[in-house]
Amino acid sequence: MKVKLASNYGFCFGVKRAIKIAEDYKNSSTMGPLIHNQDEINRLRNDFNVGLYTNLNDVKDNDTVIIRTHGIPKDDLKNLRAQKAKIINATCPFVTTPQQIVKKMSNEGYSILIFGDADHPEVKGVQSYGEDQNDVHIILEPSDIDSLIFKNNKIATVAQTTKKKEKYLEIVNALILKNKEVRVFNTICDATFENQDAARDLSKEVDVMIVIGGKNSSNTKQLHSICLENCTDSYLIENETELENRWFLNKNLCGITAGASTPDWIIQQVVKKVESLN
Repeated sequence: MKVKLASNYGFCFGVKRAIKIAEDYKNSSTMGPLIHNQDEINRLRNDFNVGLYTNLNDVKDNDTVIIRTHGIPKDDLKNLRAQKAKIINATCPFVTTPQQIVKKMSNEGYSILIFGDADHPEVKGVQSYGEDQNDVHIILEPSDIDSLIFKNNKIATVAQTTKKKEKYLEIVNALILKNKEVRVFNTICDATFENQDAARDLSKEVDVMIVIGGKNSSNTKQLHSICLENCTDSYLIENETELENRWFLNKNLCGITAGASTPDWIIQQVVKKVESLN
């Protein structure tokens, strides 16, 4: 089977930075999964003894705690500091930006609108920086705006870093039509743009498309959704063990892309297995 890789794929700057930090701080623990890729988390645990905290109460004084790439809520960070833990902040700078925007604009009297998944850890962290939590609104669709009640006549909006820019534009346009003052901050990561555009282009020219990444990764699911628009035989897998021979029957060219939390060693294992298929 012939394989063609997308022109942009895999680890983004923020994930590369976080992995390097975790490798530099052996015998530490991360607050929540460092990234959305279980295989890479297992590697860090096995090779660098990097553990995982899921609860603040598990942290002991003087523990070394690495803040995940997606960040954590403001109060959780405050409580960690109160516990005298050694904090290593691996929050992606592109995630820190919307946190600070929400803090600043909220303090200036703006209602806050976040385009993103309410249950995603990045969005929970960004939301926590709003001065009035009752005036921080999270939506996924432009139609959701109709049911919102803003406390102020001016609105500031940010987006989850891995969301589709086209959908964000729809939400912004809907906001402008209904409100006199709207401050728009483009917080979608450039790496997300590049990976999505590359996946879109490649999915138009292949017979089958493989998207590699965590099943709970927002940016990986977005890549899969984009690929399905052009190639109905598009599949989302976490590693080479999930490949199925039937996907490649009567196919000649397989396109491969990967989410921002997918390490090169997993991608190469998938490429090798696909290339071995007849």
